Amino acid sequence: MGPKETGNFGEKVACKYLRAKGYEILETNYSKICDSKLRGEIDIIAKKEGVIHFVEVKSQKASAFGGSFLAEDRVNFKKKRQLIKFSQKWLSENNLALDSKWQIDVISVKIDFKNKKAKIRHFENAVF
Repeated sequence: MGPKETGNFGEKVACKYLRAKGYEILETNYSKICDSKLRGEIDIIAKKEGVIHFVEVKSQKASAFGGSFLAEDRVNFKKKRQLIKFSQKWLSENNLALDSKWQIDVISVKIDFKNKKAKIRHFENAVF
């Protein structure tokens, strides 16, 4: 399974995890061009207890990097800035005030395809 398929599978696992935790999935793979140059995506947009959660999912195979590299470490400064812009754009498009209750979470999914298991780490309000 290649990186794209691993990422798609990780997003499905993350959606299932969020639903089990009481989140309502509002949208997946929200993609836009912002400021004519910046192109990007928010993997999952969910809602729980009146708070909108913009979720970045980072997936990796369990054997990748010998287990020492954490998927969530790939959310760098540039990605954080992009997530903030796209979150604000989504709020605006959905007629929600920018001072609404919202946050950006990161979910790391480490997938063991051989044993059909996934380890999930949820970092709430990880980007601010």
